[in-house]
Order: sequence, then C-alpha cells, then structure tokens
Amino acid sequence: FKLDPESTSSMLGVGGTYSTTDSLLGGIFLRTYWDQDRKRLTVFGGGGKINNDYEDFLGSGLPAQTTDTMKIVQARYLQQVKNEWFAGVKATYTNYLISSENSNVNDALDSLGLTGFDSVALGLVAMYDSRNNQNTPSAGIQFALENFAYRKALGGEEDFDTYTMKFNHYLPHGNSNVLAYRIQGRWTSDASPGGYSSVTLRGYTRGQYLAPHSTMIEFEERLHIKGRYGVNLFAGLASLYGDGESGLDADNLYPSIGLGGQIIINKAEQIAMTFDVALGESGNNGIYMRFGQAF
Repeated sequence: FKLDPESTSSMLGVGGTYSTTDSLLGGIFLRTYWDQDRKRLTVFGGGGKINNDYEDFLGSGLPAQTTDTMKIVQARYLQQVKNEWFAGVKATYTNYLISSENSNVNDALDSLGLTGFDSVALGLVAMYDSRNNQNTPSAGIQFALENFAYRKALGGEEDFDTYTMKFNHYLPHGNSNVLAYRIQGRWTSDASPGGYSSVTLRGYTRGQYLAPHSTMIEFEERLHIKGRYGVNLFAGLASLYGDGESGLDADNLYPSIGLGGQIIINKAEQIAMTFDVALGESGNNGIYMRFGQAF
C-alpha cells in the first residue's frame, strides 16, 4: 500500500527462519514510507526459540545443548536531512532467556552471566542512502552508523552500549545482473555475555557463537535468468573477537557459502521473494525464504 503517490510502497508482512537445529524465529513487520520517501518508519515484533548444539561448550571440550527463547520489539524512524542523508532515532525491548536441560551446563551459564535478561535501549541513526530502489536495489550505496544505549533507567536489567556500522554496495552489470556486497561491524562496551555480538551470516544460528565484537563481509551475485526469475550465489566470512581473542585466529573465523533463487512478484515496485540454502562450518546450515533480498 502507498501512503502517497511519490513514495515507495509501504509493506505489512510476516517472516521467519528455520534451521536444522530445530530453531524457529518469526515475527510481524511494518515498513512505511511517506512524504516522497523523506520519512521512513520501521516496526518489528517477534520472537522464537534457538536451539544450540555445541561440540565444545565454552572451551570445556564437552558437548552441550542450550535453548534460547526471545521476544523482541523494535522501532526506527528516519527523516531526510539533505539529499541522500538521513538521521533518526530507534528503540528496542528484548526479553532473552538461555537455559539447558543439563544442570552442569546451567551452572556454567550462571557463572558466565549467560542466563539472559530484559533489556531496553534507545539509539541514534545516521544514514546515507543512494540506492535506486528500496525493495530490490540494483545500484547505489547504503551506509549507516547506529548505536543502542541499554539502560536500567529505561526499564532494563543492565547498562551497556552497542555500536554498529553497515555498508552495502550494489553494482549492476550485464543483462540486469547485480553484484552486491556488504561489510558490517558490531562492537559492545561494558556488555555481559548476554549482550555480545554473534555471527549473522546465512548458514548460522544467531546466538550460537558469541564474542564482544564482530565484523563480517559478504558478496552476492544476483543473476537474471529470464523474465521475473533469477539465481543468487553468495559467500561470506565473519569474525568474532574481544576478551583477548583475535579476530584473525582461524578458530574465530566463520565462512558461509550458498545459493538461492529469486522471483519478482511486483515488477512496478521491484518486490522480490527469495529462497536461499546456506552452508557454514561445523555442519551449520540453514534454509531461508523472505520478501526482499538478504540485504
């Protein structure tokens, strides 16, 4: 639906992911554009269950299984400042619980502060956006700097900060083909393990691997086959580091590779539905279906 004729179509929808660890995450989202795309509001609410199966739990050499349950609500508002530059605010509430059926594992989680918590945060956003389409861009750049300030005064259980950087670049070539790549980083300050960064590449379950900081790079070749149909080939590498761990150590690097397909379901708005199969290391893998591209 459109809020005004010259803005990108707004969207209300549902989505979810399922992995081979019997983990399921889902939610409902609202993405709106108005005033000729000068104003943008995104709202998301959802939750789910993440089952983690460790071959070497926290460096102990022992296998373990944990279950993470979460509920989350997020909102972000952006206002155009000048040309392609936007500024905005965002807020989040998260309820996160980590547990295990093994009492020894629960004791280890307690000692490390990995039992989860309620968190409430406010943050700021600065973004540059020259993409030629908000739904399925084929050219342009998106660059964003964001933070979240988690505070007890807002109703949370801990005080800590997170900072993120996101850079996406879209390069058209050939017959409607696009080479897209992204570079992202997330850094924390004074966070307990429950607020640490994780691997966000396809093929991994978010929350299974944790560290104070993370960076990643991912490339995706989006090949136009015929008409509304295309094929996506992607590969990426993530790094977790901090607490004395180097992001260049082989044990802290997480590769991902995969392929998928795409169908343009609304040509006028360039709205796509995509399907991906991704493989990570140590048997990690995932199957994904979504409205829109992965990034």
